[in-house]
Amino acid sequence: MRNPNLSRILLPGISVMDRYIVTQLLMPFLFGVCAFSSIVLAVGSLFDLVRQVAEAGLPITVALEVMALKMPQYVTFAFPMSILLSGMMTYGGFSASSEIVAFRSCGISIYRLILPAVILSFVVTGVTFFFNELLVPVASQRAATILTTALKQDKPTFNTENIVKPIYKEVERDGKKEQVLAWLFYAEKFDGKTMTGLTILDRSKADVGLSQIINAQSAVLDTTKNTWDFFNGTIYIISPNSSYGNIVNFTRQHLQLPSSPFDIAALDNRNPDDMSVAESLEYLEQVKLTGDKKKALTVAVKIQNKLALPFVCIVFSLIGSATGIRPQRTGKATSFGVSVLMIFGYYLMMFVCGALGQAEVISPFLAGWLPNFIGLAIGGWLVAQVAK
Repeated sequence: MRNPNLSRILLPGISVMDRYIVTQLLMPFLFGVCAFSSIVLAVGSLFDLVRQVAEAGLPITVALEVMALKMPQYVTFAFPMSILLSGMMTYGGFSASSEIVAFRSCGISIYRLILPAVILSFVVTGVTFFFNELLVPVASQRAATILTTALKQDKPTFNTENIVKPIYKEVERDGKKEQVLAWLFYAEKFDGKTMTGLTILDRSKADVGLSQIINAQSAVLDTTKNTWDFFNGTIYIISPNSSYGNIVNFTRQHLQLPSSPFDIAALDNRNPDDMSVAESLEYLEQVKLTGDKKKALTVAVKIQNKLALPFVCIVFSLIGSATGIRPQRTGKATSFGVSVLMIFGYYLMMFVCGALGQAEVISPFLAGWLPNFIGLAIGGWLVAQVAK
């Protein structure tokens, strides 16, 4: 056994065989994280940052900071790839040195031999979730802010058409606090000063429900009084029995509303890929309110991809371990090359399923999870074949 003392320290309370297998899995896994992260970094950001340093005068220190902030995102992509490489190299080494034969002669089944790799893949799946939910959103937002500030890019900070904004309030029901809709704003256009084509639903009065509907041709904010000026519209007063209690036509009307036009038209420039699952689900609800079905479907597919991606570690663990155990004579370079081909095939399948989901051929759930289901079936079949 290689480094028995180290394995005993790192993995106390675990059998000698499991410690041995896990320690052999860890080195190629860490190598894979470094190698694949570097490749994804080069493809995803490095070339673009170098171009911006050369052409746009981006300071090198800023470019390095942006690269460091992007690393958590690239590491999450590297985790599944590294699990695949680790399984192929470790079990391939066992097969080449006849250690598989030795294990089998002791009555140890293939399923038992692969178990440490599968358990390790579950651990890495949890770490991937941690990165995606806690590190990646914060780091990606920070990187985008730093890059925008450094390049002095003027990006729009508000929507200009079809603005939908729900505003919620907290109420207590049966001893529990709940979020309920208080206001719902809609405006056809906003030029940075005036909103036009407005419809506003007022549900702000407690235990009343919908109390009034406001329609207006245009509206602006009176900054001196912090009130809205509505022009050429109608206010429909709703009675408690849900009938129209009164209808008020106006040429100009002052109203006290909870948000400014810029708050209502605030544009979320983030990509759903850079959000946590909770943020993505909230963003999806906002997109649905705009009526943009195509964008909502795209966001729904990305949410399922975000949920499914960590479980690729388990899929690749089965495929990599079973492929490595098969009798063969392959070196580390060959294992790395085969891993790259398998990874390319998987992500191509993920891209195709995502496109089918956005085209409404399959559901968003299947668009995100079908590659995993297919991969699990292939991995299970390979394990069963080598176990014969």
